[in-house]
Amino acid sequence: MPTQRLHPDTIEEVRQRADIYDVVSEYVVLRKRGKDFVGLCPFHNEKTPSFTVSQTKQMYYCFGCQAGGNAIKFLMELEKTSFTEVVLDLARRYQVPVKTSEFEQTQELQRQLSLREQLYEVLALVRQFYQHALKQPQGEKALNYLLSDRQLSEFTIQQFGLGYAPAGWETLYRYLVDNKRYPAQLVEQAGLIKPRKSGGGYYDVFRDRLMIPIHDIMGRVIGFGGRTLGDDQPKYLNSPETELFNKGKTLFALDKAKTGISQMDQAVVVEGYFDAIALHAAGINNVVASLGTAFSAEQARLVLRYTDSKQIVFNFDADAAGINATERAIGEIAELAYKGEIQLKILNIPDGKDADEYLQAHTSEDYHQLLAKAPLWLDWQIQQITKDKDLKQATDFQQVSQGLVKILKNIGNSDTRSYYVSHCAEILSLGDAKLVPLRIENLLTQISPTTSYNKPTPAYVKKRQSVTSPQQTTPSEGSLLEVAEGLLLQIYLHCPEYREFIFDSLEERDLQFSLSHHRFLWQQILEVSDNPEYDLLSMVQDRCLEFPEEMGLVSHLFHINEKTQKDMLRVPLVIQAAIASMERVMREKRYRHFLELWEQTDPQTEAKQAEYYYQAFYNEKLRLQELERQRQFTITELM
Repeated sequence: MPTQRLHPDTIEEVRQRADIYDVVSEYVVLRKRGKDFVGLCPFHNEKTPSFTVSQTKQMYYCFGCQAGGNAIKFLMELEKTSFTEVVLDLARRYQVPVKTSEFEQTQELQRQLSLREQLYEVLALVRQFYQHALKQPQGEKALNYLLSDRQLSEFTIQQFGLGYAPAGWETLYRYLVDNKRYPAQLVEQAGLIKPRKSGGGYYDVFRDRLMIPIHDIMGRVIGFGGRTLGDDQPKYLNSPETELFNKGKTLFALDKAKTGISQMDQAVVVEGYFDAIALHAAGINNVVASLGTAFSAEQARLVLRYTDSKQIVFNFDADAAGINATERAIGEIAELAYKGEIQLKILNIPDGKDADEYLQAHTSEDYHQLLAKAPLWLDWQIQQITKDKDLKQATDFQQVSQGLVKILKNIGNSDTRSYYVSHCAEILSLGDAKLVPLRIENLLTQISPTTSYNKPTPAYVKKRQSVTSPQQTTPSEGSLLEVAEGLLLQIYLHCPEYREFIFDSLEERDLQFSLSHHRFLWQQILEVSDNPEYDLLSMVQDRCLEFPEEMGLVSHLFHINEKTQKDMLRVPLVIQAAIASMERVMREKRYRHFLELWEQTDPQTEAKQAEYYYQAFYNEKLRLQELERQRQFTITELM
């Protein structure tokens, strides 16, 4: 996406149209509490909800990790995308015209937004085309497969938009390009046709296949999966990567499963399209499927947005390929699982069946019972290590022992590690209780606690924590400035009635913000103040979002915690204390400066100069005493 600055009118209209509840509720389970909504914070691991969303203020704030902002910042932080990309995506979603400072740039942005809209339009039309073809004589084989082999109802077929791609090489091409007059390049960008290597022209990507639409979280078609009805390879063919479709960042049926995941407080992940479809058809609607790639940490985070317990159950096939797929998926999210950010369970259906096969002979209640008994992922891995091994044989014993040690090394929580050390020792003792202490000792000698899954706190977080730490009872000059300047800026942002008073006070005393990140924020405030028709708090925050490093140091000033709320009840006193604190720091520097000059001056040879320096530092000392009287409460109260 372009990096140019968007016009303030575009940003303001996006901000007004993008409701904070609508945006956040797509990613977080929110529950009403008073006037606001609460949920588990998506930015850090927590068990008790401390994440609040206010529709009145159109802001979110976490009292646990201090993350906060508006809808734009929420998407930037969660999706790790730029300010411009988020605004453009919201503009497209809410039908906001896009403008930039220059006409040519505006045209380019509109072109890119128009491309995405056209792709959505084409893909929606193609889904209808495939659905229609399924009911035609040429689609009879595909329809019989769904009704007879898969035992799906007409309702489920319609619910998932299942269809059929005709066998011809150019059937869809002729329908879209020749009949509907869509440009061939656009249809190619949608992943539906490919150019011929020789002779010119195009051919259909999907031919004689059962078609399964893939939707994004908002229910829009972004791609297709096609299952062969013959011996063609591959058996399943997905759309290529496009402007809309990235299979590593997409989960099949998440648009239909997000409500079920929230209600069940659990997400079930299966391997195939039809496993997910069959489970949904049986009323088990908290199920998603990966798209032919190993289940990734990014996909895990997609489903974790909808479950408070963070519980994910892998239900892959129980054959060798399914076991390998499970192992790969565990490897992808092991970091999250070891840290406890995911409560991971593994379900292998008895007799090596997949979910679709199992439901053809069992009820949904039977499946729920299997889910309830599914072991935790560590227990499942231990079962896999010990499976078909004879621990009385030295080679098998050594292999099992090494495999168990590898698992134990990565368990960071000491209580969990102690439990599994004892559990593994019992397995290796073969029922001989007298051997358990020896096995425990042997395992412990091989385990060195790992910190590989405890990544260091980023530098900017450390800076922010050091600034706001409540343990600073004796503030240094730096912390005094940080608190005084920050508090003044916070009041300026949140209390419009005091802005003129603050501005005049700073001007009258010729005070400047000393800390660079506060100077940055003040500059943004001054620039936005030139446009009084805009909401200053939101516009300043939007501008700051374009500067992530500086934003990391001032973002807490856009929100009010309980301490600040109390201070707001006595705003004039707080302003006076903050101004006095800022001036005090400046006066102390001047006092030390003149005192040092006076001490370095010889009163015998430079009497006038010495007298001048003495009077200067004495005046500063008197002013410092006056400032102390002005400060109505102590710096510890301000902190």
